[in-house]
Amino acid sequence: MPIKIQSGLPAFEQLVSENIFVISSDRAVSQNIRPIRIVILNLMPTKIETETQLLRLLGNSPLQVDVELMQVETHVSKNTSKEHLTTFYKTFAELHDRYFDGMIITGAPVEKLMFEEVDYWDELCSIMEWSSTHVYSTLHICWGAQAGLYYHYGVPKYEYDEKLSGVYRHKVVNVFHPLMRGFDDRFLIPHSRYTGVHRSEIRKHKELDVLAISTIAGAAIIASRNCRRVFILGHAEYDRNTLANEYFRDLKRGLKPEVPYNYFPANDPSALPTITWRSNATLFYTNWLNNVYQETPYNIEDIGSIPVDICE
Repeated sequence: MPIKIQSGLPAFEQLVSENIFVISSDRAVSQNIRPIRIVILNLMPTKIETETQLLRLLGNSPLQVDVELMQVETHVSKNTSKEHLTTFYKTFAELHDRYFDGMIITGAPVEKLMFEEVDYWDELCSIMEWSSTHVYSTLHICWGAQAGLYYHYGVPKYEYDEKLSGVYRHKVVNVFHPLMRGFDDRFLIPHSRYTGVHRSEIRKHKELDVLAISTIAGAAIIASRNCRRVFILGHAEYDRNTLANEYFRDLKRGLKPEVPYNYFPANDPSALPTITWRSNATLFYTNWLNNVYQETPYNIEDIGSIPVDICE
């Protein structure tokens, strides 16, 4: 089944060209199917690029996926036009009374700030609190994962001496977990961040499971026992050139970044990067959607009565 998005969204034509099965909102209403409802809180500055990356992965499921895009009101985007945001995005106030099967909270380039210093932190906290009663499963990405772990469980983040940037090998810790179904014992995910969390801090919370780890990148995929909260510290959604674009951007800024690890062939920034993580990313998002589809109550408004955290 297809992913349902507005036909005017820039991602629509891009995904159609890649043979990702998408349909317009107008056509979808004629199908007698209860779609899985997903809201994406997009905190990334490159919003159109991030929309396309996430919708590509959500569109590879046999389920019909109905997507809403959310923006924060307490931050003015400098990289996305007001027209695009007005046309395709809704605010928390507009979505506050609705219920969703799943939610994605993206990363944001604010890792070096204390959480409370981020200008939209209070609004984000309100959204994360709302998600406990109005969303069955929330998937937090990169900084969004660190923010979620901090808000819900008090897990602190730690700043690295240098930026963690590259494509890192991971080990599946829990091979029988529903989110890790079909994964090889070792798999790759890109990371791009200045901060991370310590596994020792995660172990303090019996309601959390570490699903995948990396020798270099650390704890990479974490979930609450019933998958109502999922945290992925990497960027499985990244395109072929995303890390390259970030690397060359940082070079222009005079930051002297390290060449992204295990990314360019022969470590040569002039070479075309090879995608080595797309199948893993697709599998992970498909597993997440399938789990949400199976576990969300038939009456979606009953979400608030389901415990978020289970310790046993």
